[in-house]
Amino acid sequence: MRLRAKVEDAKKLSDFLSKASVNVSVVVMPDFYLDHFIALDASLTKFVSEVSRISRRGGGNWPYVSQYFLRGGNAANTASALARLGAQASLITRTSEFGAKMLELFLKPVGVDLSLVKSDGEAAITAALELKYRGRRVNVMINDPGSVADFGPERLSKEDVERICGADYVCVFNWSQNRRGTELAEHVFSLVKGCGVGKTFFDTGDPTHKLSDVPEMVDRVLRRDLVDIFSLNENEAIHYATAANPALKRRLKEMPLPLAAREAASYLARELSSRIDLHTAEFSASFLGDEVFEAVALPVKPLRATGAGDAWNAGDIVGDALGLNHLERLLLANAVAAFYISDLEGKHPTLIDASKLLREAFG
Repeated sequence: MRLRAKVEDAKKLSDFLSKASVNVSVVVMPDFYLDHFIALDASLTKFVSEVSRISRRGGGNWPYVSQYFLRGGNAANTASALARLGAQASLITRTSEFGAKMLELFLKPVGVDLSLVKSDGEAAITAALELKYRGRRVNVMINDPGSVADFGPERLSKEDVERICGADYVCVFNWSQNRRGTELAEHVFSLVKGCGVGKTFFDTGDPTHKLSDVPEMVDRVLRRDLVDIFSLNENEAIHYATAANPALKRRLKEMPLPLAAREAASYLARELSSRIDLHTAEFSASFLGDEVFEAVALPVKPLRATGAGDAWNAGDIVGDALGLNHLERLLLANAVAAFYISDLEGKHPTLIDASKLLREAFG
C-alpha cells in the first residue's frame, strides 16, 4: 500500500506547526567537522579543464571563488537543526581544543548542549567542492576525519552513558568515517535497548569506500533489532539492499535511480524490523513492512548541496516526537531540508519557519 502526501496534509501541518512546541531530548554522536566550502560556479567538465590548465602552467590561482566555513559532520549538523526546531540536543564527540572552540562558535548560540564534548583529540576537517553535474548541485567532500576515525565505545564516559540512557532519541551517525563504527553503534544501541527509554536512529553516511564492512555491520546491528529508524539516501539504500541480497544488483542497476531507491528501501523494510526512512532530492518516503508513505520535495532554489540530509534527519526526528502521522512527518522533514538548502546563510529553520515554507509551497 502506498500513500502520498496531499496539499491538504501540508496545510493542516502548517497550521499545527505554527502553534506547536517541542519537548524532546536527543543525543547525537560522534562527529563534528569544520567544513570549508568551495562553491565553484562550474560544471564538472569546466572544473577538470580549469585545474588541468592551471597545472600545465606550473600552478597558480583560480581567483574569485566563493568560500566559507560552516559547522559540519552529520551529528553536529543534526544537533544544530534539532536545537533550532526546539529539541534539547546533546552532542557527544571528540575533537581538538580548536575544534571545541569552533563548536562553541557554531552550536552554542542555537542551544546545543556541548557539555559532553571531549577536546583531547584531533579536529576533523572537510574541504567540500560544490559543483554542477547534469543539472544538479553536487558536492565532493575531501575528509580528514581526525578523532572521528577511531571513536569506539571506550570513548564514552559515565556521563555520556547516563545521558544516553535517559534520552528520548539516541542517534549514531557517520559509520562510514569511523573505523570503530560497528562497535560504537552496536554498543550504544544495545545500551538504549537495555537501560534506555528512547528510540534509536541510525544514519551511516556513504558506505561506498567501506563496502567490505557492510555485511558485519548488518549482522551485528541491523539484523539484531537494535535500530528503530534507519535513515538513508538513494545510493545508501541501494548499497545496503544489494549487500543483503546480491541478486538485486542487476535489477536495480537497470532502473532509474529514484525507482531503484524505492525498490531497495522496500526490500530493506521487508528484511529488517527498522522503519526505513528514505530521503532524496525529489521525494522522501517511509517504508514499514509492505506499507509505503511518500511526500514530494518542496520546490526551492538550492544554494548548497552539503548538509541537506542532516537537516532532513532533524525534521524526521522532531516529526516523530511530535506524534505526526507518517505523511506529515515526511512533509516536515522535507520542509526543514528545503529551508536549509535555500537559506542564504545556511541556517536551520524553526518550527515557525517550516510552517511558513509549507504554506508558501502548497498555497
